[in-house]
Amino acid sequence: MVYVFLGQDGPPKDIKLNSIKQEFLTKDTEQFNLDILYARDLNSKDLQEKLLCLPVKAKKRIVVVKGAHQLKADIKDFILNYIKSPYPKVVLILDIGQHETKDEFINDIIRHVRICRFNEPTRIDTFTLTQQINLRRPVDALKVLNQLLQEGEKPERILGGLRYSWERDASAPVEKRKRLQLLLACDIDIKRGRLKAPIALEKLIVNLCSLGRPLV
Repeated sequence: MVYVFLGQDGPPKDIKLNSIKQEFLTKDTEQFNLDILYARDLNSKDLQEKLLCLPVKAKKRIVVVKGAHQLKADIKDFILNYIKSPYPKVVLILDIGQHETKDEFINDIIRHVRICRFNEPTRIDTFTLTQQINLRRPVDALKVLNQLLQEGEKPERILGGLRYSWERDASAPVEKRKRLQLLLACDIDIKRGRLKAPIALEKLIVNLCSLGRPLV
């Protein structure tokens, strides 16, 4: 059994961990059957040893790995294999705090484990940007754009996400054509070096928000 705790530390996360402990451990045996490990200091040998230990007078052992998004590459590979066939006598909890939404390791493991979410920040993507543009909120749209760029999102992917959203929209054909024309002009400005990508995207957002009335 494998859990992934996603989100900030706090009472909700503590309550969930205590609930799991109460389900499988007793107060008398907890000290023998609970290991709290920290990803930064962890090596693959130590983790494997903890996972192979048998529980002492309890249903299962619990192994918690704090800051699991900071695990070394070889341990991540081990865990990716482990979660496909976890040891039946061990409950592994991968505790992940702040993390990138594009982290490949996290996106791979969450397909195979039980997810518990705690106070996660709102996820920002091109869909969020599209929503703010549709509502004609240039200030909010520019904030979303800035966050996407700070998180490493590539300009071409931002343009592609906007284009994908609007190409599927069958309503307001005139509006749709104007939007796609602005997207094309921005793409050309970036590729030909007329404007730096962030400035070209900011110009695009302002122009898109100035078209017509809010689409709600």
